Amino acid sequence: MLSGRRLDILDPSPLDIEVEDIAHGLARVARWNGQTIGTRPFNVAQHSVIVENLCGQIKPDWKREWRLASLLHDAPEYVIGDMISPFKRALGATYRQVEAGLQRAIHLRFGLPAELPEHVEKLIKKADRACAYFEATQIAGFGKTEAKKLFPVPRSVEPLEIDILSTEESQALYLARFEELRE
Repeated sequence: MLSGRRLDILDPSPLDIEVEDIAHGLARVARWNGQTIGTRPFNVAQHSVIVENLCGQIKPDWKREWRLASLLHDAPEYVIGDMISPFKRALGATYRQVEAGLQRAIHLRFGLPAELPEHVEKLIKKADRACAYFEATQIAGFGKTEAKKLFPVPRSVEPLEIDILSTEESQALYLARFEELRE
């Protein structure tokens, strides 16, 4: 990692994880495999900040630790990249085990439970899918009819207009939100 840490992705230690590495990596990982409109790729760091914000809209009184968990929901991708869901399914259990091991280490590093409660996972997934709907219809070329088949139409959040940020802006935004949630 750029921090100088050496991370074993098959047996990750929480001691080898730094938020700066996560933000740096996620700001350079393109959502939708880069198949989005415009000259900039839409990155996972910006997506993660949006998902955390949507969680706050869905449940305004949500505890800070769960908001932090929502910001970190895709954090393993700083190491393994963002793969589209059909490909993740094709890779099977081995991929899921590596991703889960990284997620557990990340959670422990930042004072979260290794495994999140089911209700927390469900709310994060709801916000993630809402964000994916907005991404699909605004920047990934899906029509609304097509998007509705894959993602539920978001009803419990404000409509979102995506403005794709630069790598540097996304990285700074992610780090700033992380620090706010850690205070």
